[in-house]
Amino acid sequence: MEKYIDIIKNAYLGYWNYLKNEIITINHWDNYFYGLIAISIIVWVLEMAFPWRKKQALFRKDFWLDTFYMFFNFFLLNLIVLIALTDTAAVFFNDILGLVGLSISSFQLFDVDELPLWLGLFIFFIVSDFTQWNTHRLLHRVPMLWNFHKVHHSVKEMGFAAHLRYHWMEPIVYKSLLYIPIAIIGGFDAQQVAIVHFFAITVGHLNHANLGWDYGVLKYVFNNPKMHIWHHAKALPEHTNYGVNYGITLSIWDYLFKTNYVPGSGRDIELGFNGDETFPKDFISQELYPLKK
Repeated sequence: MEKYIDIIKNAYLGYWNYLKNEIITINHWDNYFYGLIAISIIVWVLEMAFPWRKKQALFRKDFWLDTFYMFFNFFLLNLIVLIALTDTAAVFFNDILGLVGLSISSFQLFDVDELPLWLGLFIFFIVSDFTQWNTHRLLHRVPMLWNFHKVHHSVKEMGFAAHLRYHWMEPIVYKSLLYIPIAIIGGFDAQQVAIVHFFAITVGHLNHANLGWDYGVLKYVFNNPKMHIWHHAKALPEHTNYGVNYGITLSIWDYLFKTNYVPGSGRDIELGFNGDETFPKDFISQELYPLKK
């Protein structure tokens, strides 16, 4: 037990020092703090220049709530929960495997360091995106997880910052299910992961932005605003009870597994879910909602 306490303490201290350094030091390209700000400003400017819903206010409904969610979930949540949990879970999982003479490296199929950089990043991206697509489906199909995911679907007007409005339990679910597939692939350094991460953030921001784009023929590969708006539609199509268009960055999984649904432009459809009229409107109440359920 003392070992795990030390891991948690070291994880908190390490991440706190990392976060301070990210805010103070801006001379490296893979700075997540200013990278998030830069991507957000660029996509917001695109919303101003090419608004899809022209009557939607620049500071739309819940703009500031979503902005708070964006920074809380991307930085403070890691400080409060995820870093310590991730580090502890990794050691705990290895300890459990050690009881039967195994380790996580026993399952490693190959080491990405032995591959060309572009191929390693491509494999990492595909595996992580497919795992997250499946996890997203679970968030809609499992009632307990859906209560957490309702926070994200409580968005009533779409904008870039809505991308990161989610309950703190969601990344725990995502990271838990993503841990083993990524461990099987092998290790990546921080700068390599940053390339994929910044790309995913950009696509996610665009998906939620007030933009009417579908990227032409690339819509069958990449998730896009015109496709993702239907994922947030309050009225589900008759052929599904759970949802459609689960893609995170890629849309190809939805087309492959027949969960795609884009019947029209979707520009003016009502967003939300059945019963969202009584869903809490403030941050604290939204965070507590699933626990009460």
